[in-house]
Amino acid sequence: MLSKELPKIITPALPGTKAKVILQKRKDYVPAGVTSAYPVVIENAKGAMIQDPDGNLFLDWVGGVGVLNVGHAHPRVVEAIKKQSEKYLHGMFNIVTHKGYVELAEKLSAIAPVKKAEKAKVFFANSGAEVNENAVKIAKTYTGRSNIIVFSGAFHGRTLLTMSMTSKKAYTKGTGPLANGIFRADFPYSYRTPKGINKEDELSYYLERITKVFEECAPAEDVAALVVEPLQGEGGFIPAPLSWVQAVRKICDEKGILLIADEVQTGFGRTGKMFATEYWKEVDAAPDIITMAKSIADGLPLGAVVADQKIMDSAAAGVIGGTFGGNAVACAAGLEVLKIIKDEKLVERSQEIGERCMKEFKSWQKKYKVIGDVRGLGSMIGIEFVEDRETKKPATIFVKDLIQTCVKKGLIIESAGVYGNVIRFLAPLVITDEQLTVGLSILEEAIQELS
Repeated sequence: MLSKELPKIITPALPGTKAKVILQKRKDYVPAGVTSAYPVVIENAKGAMIQDPDGNLFLDWVGGVGVLNVGHAHPRVVEAIKKQSEKYLHGMFNIVTHKGYVELAEKLSAIAPVKKAEKAKVFFANSGAEVNENAVKIAKTYTGRSNIIVFSGAFHGRTLLTMSMTSKKAYTKGTGPLANGIFRADFPYSYRTPKGINKEDELSYYLERITKVFEECAPAEDVAALVVEPLQGEGGFIPAPLSWVQAVRKICDEKGILLIADEVQTGFGRTGKMFATEYWKEVDAAPDIITMAKSIADGLPLGAVVADQKIMDSAAAGVIGGTFGGNAVACAAGLEVLKIIKDEKLVERSQEIGERCMKEFKSWQKKYKVIGDVRGLGSMIGIEFVEDRETKKPATIFVKDLIQTCVKKGLIIESAGVYGNVIRFLAPLVITDEQLTVGLSILEEAIQELS
């Protein structure tokens, strides 16, 4: 059974003969802007394993970039998709109501840890970028304000609005002018807090960066929302400190600003909670709006915006919507994903995996000088590599080489961070203990070789 297999490379080199043909066609017919540095073609996949057309087996620690928390092609999700597809594939929700949309909305409104008076409502779209864009639109309609604040290191998508919100401007090359009314403050990146700022002064420093935006870019009364990732993904797997979140929540309450949590990558068990903002709620700092996508439907395009009914109902008819949002097959998959996470205790499994990996990674940090920092929540963990621990110069080339060294051994990993010097751990939560052991062994072996 593929889901229980271990990584194994059987071809003399990667890519193998059959994969090479497909990769060449990719080069011929797919735009160069859709990049990939991996010599991997997926033929079959189950659980945390991928098989290529040449028979090579890869352990997947990327999971479609956080999409496959319940694993590749979970049999229960596949069955739910088959069952729904035999009834109907699509009925635009603005025209005909389908049961799956309503049921999934009901379940998410109950479990999403948003700040609400009575009940929350849910709007579905197709992707993280779409739900982030719609969350901003909803925040603007509710507050009557035109500006938003985002943060350094943020990634919110690649539509015109969301790539304007995204920090890394390499993603916007040649696409300007960008959307206006978007202002940026510093995210609390403790490992790289500017020199001269003491640990006890960090919170004040980062809060002052928000105040500066009010003073120099947009007065608070013109700001509709602050958009925050509970744990930055592309930015380098940096958790937002709860003390900072509490202070930001207080600022938003005082200024009439909505707090939007982008849980596109952190949701559905990844951080040791169903949603990372459960940690926020525990300290009375629940967000007003939560966006989610990725693992919501085990690989089918689906995303959701969740907020109190008054906030959601502020958008006039026609302002939010779309042809494919809340597709019937995707909603069927989403409903099954929620059942699987509960039945297979994947939130608890996330905690187990995270504890084991954090312990292992921290031990490596003591052994290998190239590891500067290890951080995360649950099983969403980042390892930051540096050339020198004193200067903290990013080891960008090292990480690029590490990715290629690992894939040649059958382990797929991915980088993150402003400088591309962080390895992010996003293995499916259904990974077996043996697969985890082998993956850790391959990664450490590769670090040893390159060190």
